[in-house]
Amino acid sequence: MATRYAALLRGINVGGSRKVPMAELRTLMAGLGHDGVRTHLQSGQAVFASGHGDEESLAAELSTAIERHFGFAVDVIVRDHAYLKAVVEGCPYPAGELEPKQLHVTYFSAPVTPDRFAGIDAAAHRPEEFSLGDRALYLYAPDGLGRSRLAEQLAKPRLPRGVVATTRNWNTVTKLVELTGD
Repeated sequence: MATRYAALLRGINVGGSRKVPMAELRTLMAGLGHDGVRTHLQSGQAVFASGHGDEESLAAELSTAIERHFGFAVDVIVRDHAYLKAVVEGCPYPAGELEPKQLHVTYFSAPVTPDRFAGIDAAAHRPEEFSLGDRALYLYAPDGLGRSRLAEQLAKPRLPRGVVATTRNWNTVTKLVELTGD
């Protein structure tokens, strides 16, 4: 039985560099033996079904294939439908009452402990807020990510070696649940 996954590619197709055409990505992923490959937007989301591997091995396989095909390394996080759905259901903010540009999720490739953010004075950034979940960080930024002073602070503490992070807006977060639920 195949499991439905989303692959989150970090830092592609931004500012004209590290271009990964979505049609080529779909072909590449199908060549790896994945079924039902679809992409969402140009900013690095693909959904697929696979009957082999786990999230980590699938991410490593795709990252290696991308580097071989396109000539540059791309960090990849792979998550299954159940995890993506749990992230949406675990949102501590009233997502239904907010504009999608106000709510973001940063996905981590491994658990990140709260002590990473201990030096951030959360009260100084209100009304912006953040909350940790399972390998995810929720950010409420009423003026959007581009104007968020808190997002800037959250990015400053270094992640542990080998941990990858990539952020998606709420529209993309919920769309990936929908697309992996097919």
